Parts: sequence; C-alpha cells; structure tokens
Amino acid sequence: MKEKKTDCRKIQYKKVTFEHKLFVIGQITNGKISVNYASKKYDISRSSLNYWTKKYATLDQKIKSMSKDKTIANLEIITGTNFLKKYLSKTLAKEITKKKANLLK
Repeated sequence: MKEKKTDCRKIQYKKVTFEHKLFVIGQITNGKISVNYASKKYDISRSSLNYWTKKYATLDQKIKSMSKDKTIANLEIITGTNFLKKYLSKTLAKEITKKKANLLK
C-alpha cells in the first residue's frame, strides 16, 4: 500500500487590521516591547513587523524614540561619569560629545 503524499503548502497569510498594526508599531517604537517579543506574542513575522515600522511609523514617533547616543549623553550628564574613553569607539564618542554639548546649552 502506498501512502498519499500530502501537500506542503505555506501557512496562509493572516489579515491584520490597520488599527492592530498601529498598536503593535506604537509599542515597538516606544520601547515597551521588542520586535522579537511582538513577533512571538502576536504571531507575526519579524520581517512584517520591520516593514510595518518603516512604512507606518510617523515622524513624531521616530523623534520621540531616543537614539543610543542621546541616551548615553543623558546618562553621562545625570551620573557625571564619562563613558567615552573606556567603552566607545572614537566616532561614536565624537557624536556623543556633540549631543552632550547641545543638551547642556
């Protein structure tokens, strides 16, 4: 007896509402959850989440999310510790020095 071969089809695409996309993007851009966690939690591929973020994230959300160098500059101002010489590359250290100077103005 020969067994019938089953079809190896891809999982069908789930339709997601626009409001749900914006909700997930808002959580990711505000730093509440990571892309990996959102992918597992909402059963959405990481590539889809990255695509949505690039497509639907507003300029306002991008401005609100802090960059790495601004975060380090704020941390240096608050703590008074200098991280530039010990832990960072020269180019990143220069950028952080500029941001720090702008923040202190």
